[in-house]
Amino acid sequence: MGDILSRRTADELSMSPSTSQYPSARDLMDALRFLPEEGQVWLGEQRMLLMSLQASAFFRNELATTLGIERARGLFIRLGYYSGLQDAELGESLRGEHLGLRESFLAGPQLHALQGHVQAIPVTVEIDPEHNHFRSEFIWKGSFEVEVWRSRGIQDAPVCWTLLGYASGYATQLLGREVQYREVECLGCGDAQCRVIGKFAEKWSDHEAFSALLREAPLIDELYELQARVATLEGDLARRPRDDDWGPIGSAPAFHEMLAMLDSAAAAEVPVLLLGETGTGKEILARRLHEQSQRASGPFVAINCAAIPPELIESELFGVEKGAYTGAVQSRLGRFERAHGGTLFLDELAELSPRAQAALLRALQEQQIERVGGQGVREVDVRVVAATHADLNLRMEEGSFRRDLFFRLNAFTLTVPPLRERPEDIPPLAEHFLARCEHHYQRRTLGFSDQARSAMLQFAWPGNVRELKNSIERGVILTADQKHITERALLGNNRVPTLKREKGQGLDDRGRLSESPNASAEGASPSQHIQALFDAGLTLEDIEREMLLAAQAASEGNIAAAARRLGMTRPAYAYRLKKYDLR
Repeated sequence: MGDILSRRTADELSMSPSTSQYPSARDLMDALRFLPEEGQVWLGEQRMLLMSLQASAFFRNELATTLGIERARGLFIRLGYYSGLQDAELGESLRGEHLGLRESFLAGPQLHALQGHVQAIPVTVEIDPEHNHFRSEFIWKGSFEVEVWRSRGIQDAPVCWTLLGYASGYATQLLGREVQYREVECLGCGDAQCRVIGKFAEKWSDHEAFSALLREAPLIDELYELQARVATLEGDLARRPRDDDWGPIGSAPAFHEMLAMLDSAAAAEVPVLLLGETGTGKEILARRLHEQSQRASGPFVAINCAAIPPELIESELFGVEKGAYTGAVQSRLGRFERAHGGTLFLDELAELSPRAQAALLRALQEQQIERVGGQGVREVDVRVVAATHADLNLRMEEGSFRRDLFFRLNAFTLTVPPLRERPEDIPPLAEHFLARCEHHYQRRTLGFSDQARSAMLQFAWPGNVRELKNSIERGVILTADQKHITERALLGNNRVPTLKREKGQGLDDRGRLSESPNASAEGASPSQHIQALFDAGLTLEDIEREMLLAAQAASEGNIAAAARRLGMTRPAYAYRLKKYDLR
């Protein structure tokens, strides 16, 4: 029936090595990296912590005293359950494609042992999802939870809460169906050993009671309810025609100061000029300015001056009279008239043609416009908010932007700081975009992996908030339900090199800290590099030929550049190409 491990009695198990029924844990050990210089430990894409057993005992006793035994039990089961979900991703990624379902499942107890939680000795493992059958039984030895609970004496019920949650979460994530484990014997309540049995949830008569432990705390219920209400409100906002993908989110001092100045200018009627790099959200700030002004009940009209051909920009701004030019079959309102009584946002202001700049200056000074092909002027009551990422001082020196228009708009100027100057705002923005993208695409991920979070903080984000939003949308699209968004899904080929994925220290076959077999050779000595070449069985001619090919590829066929890269003259390089017939 499916994949079945041989059944053994507890006496047989105690007489033979428990590891004999497991595949090699080398792949799991290689996924563990220690970076002592950076104060980090990584297991796959998840950052880990080493905590002393005494600290864990203090934490458990504190929660049990504060919350009560039942609530503390539910909390630790949920903690283990979530940890199991994360580790199942790692086990499946390392073994699922090459070794199969059984080996991926056994990675769970092996990871638990690697992390120092417990030694799990398999008694029975039967996996046959196609025939609705799953049963596993393990003997747990050296449970850390029995140790931390020992000071409280013999208990009335099993105490391996986190371990139980971990086993349930790991199997549930791996099999895609709810699996529940029960601790049928426990050293913590006076039994001779700790023994657990796992089955599909519906096979247990009390499965609903166990499921309730995963959502037992009233605070969790409130959070779920609030989450549902927020999702509903987001859906309502998404249907509003004036909704935007994000609001001015941020608590960095520079951003907070800029936002305070923006709010102080809302009540005034002066034009506002927003400067800053592309993608920093200048239109969002312009909308905030409008909504906090006395014109909030009026229209907010935006136009991207760079997206309209120069010969049409005047008609877009000021409108057209019928017959003004070929194709003008009827009169049409311009953006100024449509924004009457409200706010007009001119994005990419620096891209206006000289003629349009002159017409805009007159409109600002006189509060009057003249339609293209029209004979008279029209009064308009519009507040102008302009934005650009260009250097207007440079444009004025070049003569492509009018100085008088600049001074007219320069009454109140704000510079929006780029995202790289406010890294503390990246996490809240990322969570905001993640919630919106999950709602839009009807996905439910497990959020960002720790490595993805670290990469977001280290990436320069040249496209600022817009690039961050687009990257998160990409990550959600590429990530399956109940999986973490990885750095690769988030950034693609723009991955951050400073995370040193290949560096660090791992565990050797004896479990001792040593240089990882995948460690970078960046710090290796020349003799170590040479020894590696000898070990590979390469001759001097092999090495020389490969270096010539590498230099030629790196220089895209430029012989002079390739010769410089190798520190030789062009004739010498050409001679070696001919020698190895590489031309």
